[in-house]
Amino acid sequence: MLPRRQDAIVAIATAPGRGAVGIVRASGRDLSSLIQAVCARSLTARHASFGPFVDAQGEAIDQGIAIHFRAPHSYTGEDVLELQAHGGPVVLQLLLARCLEAGRDIGLRLAEPGEFTERAYLNDKLDLAQAEAVSDLIEASTEAAARSASRSLAGDFSGEIHRLRDQLVDLRMLVEATLDFPEEEIDFLEKADARGQLARIVAQVDAVLDRARQGALLREGIKVVIAGQPNVGKSSLLNALAGAELAIVTPIPGTTRDKVSETIQIEGVPVHVIDTAGLRDTHDEVERIGIARTWAEIEGADALLLLHDLTRQDDPAHAAGDALIAARLPPALAHGGRVVHVLNKVDAAAAPPNEPGLAVSARTGAGLDRLRRRLLELAGWHASPEGVFIARTRHVEALRRTREHLARSREQAESVDPALDLFAEELRLAQVALGEITGEFTPDDLLGEIFSRFCIGK
Repeated sequence: MLPRRQDAIVAIATAPGRGAVGIVRASGRDLSSLIQAVCARSLTARHASFGPFVDAQGEAIDQGIAIHFRAPHSYTGEDVLELQAHGGPVVLQLLLARCLEAGRDIGLRLAEPGEFTERAYLNDKLDLAQAEAVSDLIEASTEAAARSASRSLAGDFSGEIHRLRDQLVDLRMLVEATLDFPEEEIDFLEKADARGQLARIVAQVDAVLDRARQGALLREGIKVVIAGQPNVGKSSLLNALAGAELAIVTPIPGTTRDKVSETIQIEGVPVHVIDTAGLRDTHDEVERIGIARTWAEIEGADALLLLHDLTRQDDPAHAAGDALIAARLPPALAHGGRVVHVLNKVDAAAAPPNEPGLAVSARTGAGLDRLRRRLLELAGWHASPEGVFIARTRHVEALRRTREHLARSREQAESVDPALDLFAEELRLAQVALGEITGEFTPDDLLGEIFSRFCIGK
């Protein structure tokens, strides 16, 4: 550990604001002096003890419950003290200040974001994927995301990675043993079934990668932008999808001048829907700024709902406006199959649609279920029979790199004159990429990036 990681730390572990109970948590190598100073009594390990928390003069700051977890049987693997007091902000700040004062001799300092969980990882109480799942569980925006994060915290994801790693290690041992004894002239690829082992590992990596993609989708969701000309029903569609009157709806063109965002969930997947200003030529400076922001949101969208007004489908001016918008769409969206043409106001149209698209009515709700299913298809979501574990973009990228190295090792194995040294090197690189997920081969700068995003006290 770095010297700073050996400091004793303390923080308020409950959310800001008033509540029935608030917790101050400390962690360090030896907290006996802190316990005596703040609790004015000794504590039996892993037993709740009710009594006063006292200041430097021995006066009670509050009455509450103290619990001492001795190392290594604690969340961080160090000595941990939890003080459960009444949840008033002033009381908790007084208790925190008292801990810092009483712990000055042992170098007690305020914890940084995520530092308690970082210590749990560094002391082998959790691996990195489980540590990240702690934060993901706290931040989960849907029930499905929370359940998936719970599975990852319990070790489901890590277990899959460890099993893959063990199989890779076994195959590497066979390859490298053959490299060490070339005089044996063993037909390694045939007798050790190296190709078969590699094929089974690749199949398992593909399965884990698919589930990781689903988990990343549950965690991060997709960004969906609603765009189109003025008065095609963009704000009405947002309200219909959200089930609430979030955006102002009027027949006056240009009512929406800035984006309105809402996160909804479809089958547990968070969908970040953004209603934008209508796209048209205008001399109104404020509206022009809103239109510029609309195009900026479209550039960063995972999917675009391009709305068309069925009640104006025979209007040449309206058709020309739609064509101008379509011509300006980012190629990644337009040619990547991520634009959904939504034909709105089907309930008021005088004739059936004369162009392809999803016919809906934001007013009556007709067609909205099909639209929701289409958004899930664009996101790549499908229910996994084994259950989904929460995952992050970095996990997906690490699995992709693992898959690429395995593909290159397979090319060597299937070549006419296989180079076992290259085969072995690609297997090693695959194991390194896999190890980044659980933290076996993770640099300190990445750890800093990961834990800095946690809340203080966790």
